[in-house]
Amino acid sequence: MALLEFLRRDLEQILFPDRDPHAIPAMDGAFSPNDGLDRATPIGDPLPGADAVAEGPDGAIYVSAGNRIWRLGGRRYESRTAFAELGAAVGALAVHPDGRLLAGVGGRGLAAIDPAGRQSYLTEAEGVPLKCLTALAAAPEGTIFMADGSTRHEPHGWCVDLMQQNRLGRLIACGPALDAPRVLLRDLAWPGGLAVAAGMLWFTESFAHRLTRAAVSGAAIGAPQTVIRNMPGYPSRLGPATNGFWLSLFAVRTHLVEFVLREDDFREEMMRTVPPEYWIAPALASSGDCLEPMQMGSVKALGIQKPWAPPRSYGLVARLDAQGEVLETLHSRVGGRHHGVTAAIETAQGIVIISKGSGRVLLHEVHR
Repeated sequence: MALLEFLRRDLEQILFPDRDPHAIPAMDGAFSPNDGLDRATPIGDPLPGADAVAEGPDGAIYVSAGNRIWRLGGRRYESRTAFAELGAAVGALAVHPDGRLLAGVGGRGLAAIDPAGRQSYLTEAEGVPLKCLTALAAAPEGTIFMADGSTRHEPHGWCVDLMQQNRLGRLIACGPALDAPRVLLRDLAWPGGLAVAAGMLWFTESFAHRLTRAAVSGAAIGAPQTVIRNMPGYPSRLGPATNGFWLSLFAVRTHLVEFVLREDDFREEMMRTVPPEYWIAPALASSGDCLEPMQMGSVKALGIQKPWAPPRSYGLVARLDAQGEVLETLHSRVGGRHHGVTAAIETAQGIVIISKGSGRVLLHEVHR
C-alpha cells in the first residue's frame, strides 16, 4: 500500500478519533431480526436463477429466471407457463402502462415484449452499450427509466464490481417507443432499484448503501436528495407496496468485508489469486463448502449454524412508507433457507418475494 495511504489513515485517526471507519448500522428497531422470510410459502418448484418479478394488468405475475420469463397466475400463483425466451440472462422486469413487459437482458439491453410476444430492443444510450440493466420503472405517461449498474460488467459481475470499488453506474430515460435515450445521472455505485411515485424517481445504490429520490418531469429529473444514507445491507430493487415500497436487500454488510474493502493490497491479491467463490465478499447463498471464508466469530456450535453468526449470506426485505421510512422487515437469518433477496412486490394475494440465493419465488400473506 502506498505511503500516502498510511499517512491519510493516521491523519484521520488524529483528526477524527471517535469516528468508526466501519459504521454499519445495528440491526435493531424496524430492522430487528426475525424469521419472516422462512415462514413464507414457496410457490411451486424452484426456479434456478430467479431474479425479478412484476405484476401484469390481469393480476398474473412475471418472473425472470435464466434466459426465460415465466408467467404465474391463478390462486396462489400455482399456474406456471413460459412467457418468453430471450437470448441471454434476463434480470430486471417492469410493466409499461400500455401493457408491454419490459425486461433487462444481460449484455444486450432493454427488451420490450408486447402481449403477442413480439420483441423490440434498445441496446445503447449516448453511444455506450446497455449491458447491465439492474432495474426498470415506467412513469404513468410512458417514460421508461433504467438503472445501468455498470458500464464495465454485466449483472452477474456485481461482486467483482464491488471488489473493484467502481462507480460506473448510470440512470437513463427513454421514450415509450424506446427512443431518445439520455443519461440522467452518472458515476453511481451500482444503482440496483428504481420506482416512480407521486412525481418522484426513487433509486438505490447498492454499494453506497443508500436510497435517493429526485423530482421527475417527463425525462428530466431534479437534484437528488438522499433519503436513507447508510443501510445495514446492500439495497436492490424497489417494488410497490400499500402506501410505499418493498425494498429488497440482497446481502447484509459485515465488518470483515468492510475491512477488506479498505485494504487495497490484500483485496487486489485476493482477486488475483483466489477463485471468486472463496473471496471474502457478500454472497447470495452459502454453499457450505469448507473452503468458504468463515467470516470469523462463532459460526457453529454443536454442529448447528447459529442464526446470530456473522453472515456469509442473508435474506432481508424491508417495507418503506411513502416518505422512505422503514416500517418493518422480513428476515432469513444465518442458517435460514431464503437468502439473496433481489425483488419483492405487493399484490392482492400477498407479498411476492424472489430469493435468488435459493431459486425460490415466495408468497408472504399479510393480514392488515
